[in-house]
This record gives sequence, C-alpha cells and structure tokens, in this order.
Amino acid sequence: MYKKQMTLQRITSYLLLASAALVFVYSIGMLTDLYRSFHLFASWKETNKFYFEGAKLYLEMHPFNRELTIASIILILSAVSLFVFRSHDRRKYYIANYITIGLNAFINIGISVWALINVFTYKSIFVNQTDFEGFKIAAEKYKFPYLSPDDTFWFDISAVVFAVVLLVTALSIFNLFFKIYLMNAERKLLKEGKEA
Repeated sequence: MYKKQMTLQRITSYLLLASAALVFVYSIGMLTDLYRSFHLFASWKETNKFYFEGAKLYLEMHPFNRELTIASIILILSAVSLFVFRSHDRRKYYIANYITIGLNAFINIGISVWALINVFTYKSIFVNQTDFEGFKIAAEKYKFPYLSPDDTFWFDISAVVFAVVLLVTALSIFNLFFKIYLMNAERKLLKEGKEA
C-alpha cells in the first residue's frame, strides 16, 4: 500500500509543477488574438473616441495579463517548494511538508478562482460590449485580422487550464490524507508490535 502511495505522491508533485507551467504558457498566449486585432485600434482615436466600441479591451486586459503571468510564476515556485522540502519522495512527512502542501493547495485554488472570475468578466465585455460592425469595417480598411463574437478560444480554454490545476490540487490533498492514514496505520502496527 505504501508503494502505491509513494508512486501517487511522486506523480502528484510532478503534475502540480506541470499544471503551473501550463498556466504560465496560457498567460503568455492569452492576448495573442486580441493583440493582433485590437492593439493598434486601441491606441488610435478618432474624434476623441476609440476607433470602435470595445477597441480598448486589449489595453484593459493588459495589466490583468501581466498579473496572471506573475501569478503563474508564483504557482511554479510553489510547486518547486514541494521538491525543495522533498514532499515528492519522503516516506514520512514533517511539518514543513504539511505546510508546503497546504500552501500549495491554498495558492492554486486562490489563483484559479481569481483568474477564472477575471477571464470570464473580460469575455463578457468582449462578446457584449464590442462593436463588431465597426471592428469589421476597421479591420477590412487597415487589413487587420477580424475577430467575431465566436472567437473566444483564449477565454474559453482558461476553464480547461484551471480545471486541470484544481483537479491536480484535489489529487494532492487526497494524497496528503492517504499519507496521513498510512502513517497512522504504520504507527499503530509498530506500537502493537512493541507491546507484543
């Protein structure tokens, strides 16, 4: 039983690191489509108004995107701390292992919830507040890629990315309780052996 738990422990630690790296890759690619289509329109103004309604979305999302990239680096460092304190291969956990696993879970859940709320708020702004007719005219005139209201791939994929983070975090928490159960069972057997 301990062998299975140790294998799960190792796999979980590597999955936590991989999911953090996935968030980093997502944060880098998130504004790709908006950058190509909205970047220049966001800074061009015609009669003191943005070129078309919603053109400034790229500028509004840019600070959030920077924060998400920083958050993804925090996720990576948090996952690396599991390896620093050897939470991936210890047979017996110590206080530092419980703290790093607990902090990792707290950080993963907090960042995932924060990111999803923001991403879907910006998706709503993109779909409901962008003047797609004005955008289409401007895109044709200046030979820019046109995004339709259905072009929400980078918004939608966030649900998959953060579902992976939350799923791996849940697996990490399950592994922790499994470890505690086995450690207590082993302690009980040793105690009974001594008494016999």
